[in-house]
Amino acid sequence: MALGQKTNRLLIKEAHPALDNLKYEIAAELGLPVRQGSEDYWGDVPARQAGAVGGHMVRRMIALAEQALASGQALPPDPRQQG
Repeated sequence: MALGQKTNRLLIKEAHPALDNLKYEIAAELGLPVRQGSEDYWGDVPARQAGAVGGHMVRRMIALAEQALASGQALPPDPRQQG
């Protein structure tokens, strides 16, 4: 990947509210002092804890995808491959 190439964009823009809800749900489970509405300011949260939220989000999304596959649901096509 070339330097300066940004990869942390949403592939499905409509997923933004659901991802935000998941982020704040996990932050609450971890006992972090953030609340919904403080969306882009997490300056009071140490980087290690903020990273833990992202890690838990990824684990939960992988678990959801595995459940979908196990129940016979097909995953949607990769939006990056559609023209």
